[in-house]
Amino acid sequence: MSALKDKLSERRARLASNELPELPVEGRLSTLRGLTLEAVGCQAAIGSRCLIDTDSVQPLEAQVVGFNRDRTLLMPAGPIDGLRSQARVRPIPGQATAPAGDGLLGRVIDARGEPIDSLGPLTVSHRVPLMGQPVNPLSRAAVNIPFDVGVRAINGLMTLGRGQRVGLFAGSGVGKSALLGMMTKHSEAQVTVIGLIGERGREVNDFVRETLGREGMANAIVVAVPADQPPLLRLQGAMLATAIAESFRDRGKQVLLLIDSLTRFAQAQREIGLATGEPPTSKGYPPSAFAMLPQLVERAGNMASGGSVTAIYTVLAEGDDQNDPVVDSARAVLDGHIVLTRELSDAAHYPAIDIGASVSRIRSSVNSTEHELVIRRVLKLAAAYRAQEEMLRVGLYKRGSDPVLDEAVAFWPKLQRFLQQSMEENVDLQACRGQLAAMLDTSIAGKN
Repeated sequence: MSALKDKLSERRARLASNELPELPVEGRLSTLRGLTLEAVGCQAAIGSRCLIDTDSVQPLEAQVVGFNRDRTLLMPAGPIDGLRSQARVRPIPGQATAPAGDGLLGRVIDARGEPIDSLGPLTVSHRVPLMGQPVNPLSRAAVNIPFDVGVRAINGLMTLGRGQRVGLFAGSGVGKSALLGMMTKHSEAQVTVIGLIGERGREVNDFVRETLGREGMANAIVVAVPADQPPLLRLQGAMLATAIAESFRDRGKQVLLLIDSLTRFAQAQREIGLATGEPPTSKGYPPSAFAMLPQLVERAGNMASGGSVTAIYTVLAEGDDQNDPVVDSARAVLDGHIVLTRELSDAAHYPAIDIGASVSRIRSSVNSTEHELVIRRVLKLAAAYRAQEEMLRVGLYKRGSDPVLDEAVAFWPKLQRFLQQSMEENVDLQACRGQLAAMLDTSIAGKN
């Protein structure tokens, strides 16, 4: 203890004389407060990693998340069993990195980049920074090339573009994972990176083995961080999936990045922020939780070099509340949103996409003028039917009173069949456009 005091006294004297000590400097663990560890004598920067000696063979890894006067606040990245007071805290030099290379294809890894699929060690060609590099907005290419996801409702009515960032908004149990599996197997992406963040362990296993299967895993990489992992690893898992997607993008690949879910990512930052003393704001979320969202999603996009990361983030609407603070914040930073509703799911309408509430902000940039007119006509008829749906169900509407509603009534059954699709069915962009235009022409011809 006296040696530690001497070291602190020497450091204060050097700071007073403007002679800064060399970094990093080891310290000792002093306090455990909830999820947060406090160390004295440790000098390390925010975001850097440290190793803490424990009674077990392996030291505990932690990350610097803040300061409290002369104490360093650390967030553990694993179980804290075996920790002792005054345990040695050793900063790790260098920044965190992520594995990269074709050896990752078909593999399932954890937040540390270690394989968990019992298929042997990874073949890593190189490593990339975990946090990535800020992207110059002027180096981004325009999003004007359609991106085929193989789902008829999305391809036909809310066409996505290469490099677009889209939110998949839904409550629990309405088919988010099934829709992600469809896009993984049927999209035109050369590489698919899937981050399963904060999900139940059983769902991770079912998604990899049942939803994806061998076909879906062939060109896919899964980063699995279940809900029982510490919040730091849940944050790191989303960053790792994004870093891997960036590494393939920089090689000119067309990458599809799926993060399930952005809400669990924000909740992990909420746990960290509250543990370090941040004030709660909306629904208990500290300001840093909302600041982290654009830092993650802005890493996706279409680059002038030729590669692209098209990203789809699931957003869990707690209690099916579309005004949840995370839902609202995500909607503001994304380039569109696809809404799944419980009403359609309960009616066995799969995928349960509400076309009236869903928006693709770049749809007009990737579709021809002719197809855009078709989409607008379809949405207009769907809106007309939904507005008078209750009246139609009870038989109060008299045919011939409203020509638009008459057309909508004739068109509605065809539209419902068009929007429904099995998981094994793959419908490309051209087929979707042709089916939609032919269906609309048939409806107009029948009316005449």
